[in-house]
Amino acid sequence: MTIPTEAIGSIPRPPELIEAITSFHLGKFAPVELESAYDAALRDTIGRLEQTGSPVLTDGEQTKPSFATYPLSGLTNLASDGVVIPFADGHQRQLPRLTSGPFHYGVHAATYLRAARTYTKRPMKQAVISASALSLLYPPDGIADYSREAFVADLLDDAEEDIRGALNAGAASVQIDFTEGRLSLKLDPSGGLLRSFIALNNQVLDRFSASDRQKIGVHVCPGGDHDSTHSADVDYAAFLPDLFKMNVGRFYLQLASEPDRKRVLRLISKLRQPDHLVFIGVIDPINPRIESAEEVRDRVLEAAAYLPIDRLGTTDDCGFSPFADDISTARETAFRKIQARVEGTALAAKELGL
Repeated sequence: MTIPTEAIGSIPRPPELIEAITSFHLGKFAPVELESAYDAALRDTIGRLEQTGSPVLTDGEQTKPSFATYPLSGLTNLASDGVVIPFADGHQRQLPRLTSGPFHYGVHAATYLRAARTYTKRPMKQAVISASALSLLYPPDGIADYSREAFVADLLDDAEEDIRGALNAGAASVQIDFTEGRLSLKLDPSGGLLRSFIALNNQVLDRFSASDRQKIGVHVCPGGDHDSTHSADVDYAAFLPDLFKMNVGRFYLQLASEPDRKRVLRLISKLRQPDHLVFIGVIDPINPRIESAEEVRDRVLEAAAYLPIDRLGTTDDCGFSPFADDISTARETAFRKIQARVEGTALAAKELGL
């Protein structure tokens, strides 16, 4: 037995791709040139991830505009003035606003998985955005001739298709990105919004078999964009009890950057169910310092004192560049951190006699 280790998803895009995207939007690049740049970045990313020794790969989200908005590609019924997400350093991200119905995904995650699988034979993980994040597209004052109930029905169908399509395309696991979960407690400290998010996501998850749900996980972190967070000041103790009610088999939890990891680990040990596989974050993507393999080993051993070894995995706290324009983390730094995670996890497994 070994300790499983997986990345969260995004890898910083190479400068050549960022330049190609900019040139395309300025009308200086033809679509075929942009596609060639995307393909080169995807091929290089998978090759570099293989070199780190990663047993499970991702596509690095090289061809996504962001981890959250990929389903909106090509849609024309959106306006730019949707929900604003403020970050601690003062910068903001803004979601689009749905202007008319019906709502359907423009792109499903299986598209990215199929493209990535042409470059590797190793198992592939696919990240998808949560239904709860996309529920924020619907405006508070409603849409004429398209009720919120109708929107939610369409959203649930497409969210199910997003996950099922990835599984059917051969994903070893599917990770639901739920970074809005912790943020919701800043917007509504009563927890009502969080519980509504959990309930909505569970409506999607209830459509899957128990065996499928063992391949489906949820990722949470306090955000990680331009080296800043949006909800790191929200106490895990207020968040985790509801999170562990999500009907998934895997939990990918930010932990490396937590000031009191042992406190959080004690809480996780009380909340987890016997069939839960818990991936703890051992790498902090927004800290430029590269962790050593020995440091990662020690974090795994620390977690093993609280969690069953056969139900423990390692991951990164968050994606390295969840938005395509985020260049705050060097691409080389990301790969070196990932390699430290892989090597440190192996050192811990050896010390634990696995």
